[in-house]
Amino acid sequence: MYLELFKLHELPFRLSPDPQFLYLSKQHARAKAYMESTIWFTDGFVVITGEIGAGKTTLIETFLRELQTDAVVAQINQTQLSPTAFLQTVLVQFGFSPFQMKKPEVLATLNQFLVEQHIAGRKVLLIVDEAQNLTHRVLEEVRMLSGIETTKEKALRIILAGQPELNEKLNSPELVQLAQRVRLRFHLSVLSRTDTTSYIDHRLEVAGSQGRRIFAEDTYPVIFKYTGGTPRLINTLCDTSLMAAFGRDEDTVSLVDIEAAIKELQWGEFAGGTNTMQIPQMEHTLPATGGSSPTVGRILLASEGKTVVERELRPGRLVIGRTADNDLQIDSKFISRHHCQIVTQTDSCVIEDLNSTNGIYVQSKRVRRYNLNDGDVVQVGQHEIMYIDERAPHMRGGTDVAETEVIDKP
Repeated sequence: MYLELFKLHELPFRLSPDPQFLYLSKQHARAKAYMESTIWFTDGFVVITGEIGAGKTTLIETFLRELQTDAVVAQINQTQLSPTAFLQTVLVQFGFSPFQMKKPEVLATLNQFLVEQHIAGRKVLLIVDEAQNLTHRVLEEVRMLSGIETTKEKALRIILAGQPELNEKLNSPELVQLAQRVRLRFHLSVLSRTDTTSYIDHRLEVAGSQGRRIFAEDTYPVIFKYTGGTPRLINTLCDTSLMAAFGRDEDTVSLVDIEAAIKELQWGEFAGGTNTMQIPQMEHTLPATGGSSPTVGRILLASEGKTVVERELRPGRLVIGRTADNDLQIDSKFISRHHCQIVTQTDSCVIEDLNSTNGIYVQSKRVRRYNLNDGDVVQVGQHEIMYIDERAPHMRGGTDVAETEVIDKP
């Protein structure tokens, strides 16, 4: 193969969903944050849709790789199933052999398993990929599963991922009760022209390019023109182009190689890929403040695993506390009159404790000031605040120690 010629240690454009090669565009970072929110918020479930080859499966694999060890996961990829077969498949994922069970026994076993896991302190997650193939009857079973709960929270967290047809099914009159259970819904669009360039360079870097420019500058616009920014198509075209350059014994991919690859693949210019889908706003979303200032991020406020409110963050200050004079009121005896504030700038978002009685916590550590990263969850009294960054993707969990003031003892 071409690895030696291009001085790479592995193939950069394989079609298999390898988390190591995931490029977090703004769209992909947000979708991943939504998946991660299922661990913290137990009400309803999350739906991620995207065109074929948009990177949904790679996102799922990345999410699973980073999942906490106290989570029990059932991952369903074969979705052309009857309702009973679907439930049996879920049980198989949890380690059972249910094929001689009738449906009532399957449901009883599943219910008992979920309760036992909750008592043991484990979080149970069901991920269904290619969910657009589920029939209405199976989706109704999913709705019923989402209703299994203990005295305080839902026993099963659910992520549905699929092609855009999944949204059409969820919006059908027959599934209105299911649609009402959806807490977060996000459509994963294709990469922009800029992200397409970054995506290619990222995969080459992971494969060992060490910053060397393997694709000539003028090849990137052509690649975008023929792939529309669809990751799977980018992989196919780039891999074929590398083979073309290898055949000419050239260590740089030129327009000649791109054109040879396009001819071999018999592709025309990409005509689709523009996402004009509008996802309805959640009913509990509050109106944004701050005029025409750009949205920097959002927070989801939850109590006992249930989302209470969603709020956009624009440059400025948002004060959180118990009384009505706060920008965000949390009526709880565990919240101080003015408990904390979120200071938002165009390039950062910081949460600060306002000398509250019970403080604020990040990853079980009490902090005075914390620079928020995409997907962070802050404990405030008996409530949780999840931060979602709406800006360009960046490394998670990379907060500089100097930007965080930790209090050793509460």
